Amino acid sequence: MRCKNMLLIVLFALTSPVMADSATAIFAGGCFWCMEADYEKQAGVTGVVSGFTGGTLPNPTYSGNHQGHFEAVEVTYDPAIVDYAELLDVFWKNVDPFDNQGQFCDKGPSYRSAIFPGSESEKVLAEQSKAKVAARFSGQTVYTEIRDRGQFWPVEEYHQDYYLKNPVRYKYYRWNCGRDQRLEQLWGAED
Repeated sequence: MRCKNMLLIVLFALTSPVMADSATAIFAGGCFWCMEADYEKQAGVTGVVSGFTGGTLPNPTYSGNHQGHFEAVEVTYDPAIVDYAELLDVFWKNVDPFDNQGQFCDKGPSYRSAIFPGSESEKVLAEQSKAKVAARFSGQTVYTEIRDRGQFWPVEEYHQDYYLKNPVRYKYYRWNCGRDQRLEQLWGAED
């Protein structure tokens, strides 16, 4: 029995996402509950954490002070399955890039949309994707920022996987916020 248990532990360690090649990306698209739910549907994404980034205040919290920070998600993914460019596509299809006041019903600086590339090559891809969106919607200003990646601070646990822990409240919030209605208006119906 001991050998069997050891074998299971070794197999788990070898196949665990922590041991696999992975990368992270950070995106701000308004409510982190919604961005978390949307990214977790993407093949190749192995984890999504809601939190804050972009500000200077250390240890921001939702219930305390997060002034200057964006609500954001840290996406962990397997680059062999999904690449950064594909994650950018997911980002754009889940934000309103023309709103400089926030996203959907959530207004204020912490709800603005932004991309936080972690390398020069990611920054180039982010700028190219933003230019593509601007070309598609010529005549409209794309307010989504591309900012240097800094410290990411996970939000309190009760905000993590909120859409799974509180599905009825989450769906009510998302619908009443007009998120999906506006996304369909901008990008068309889901494939």
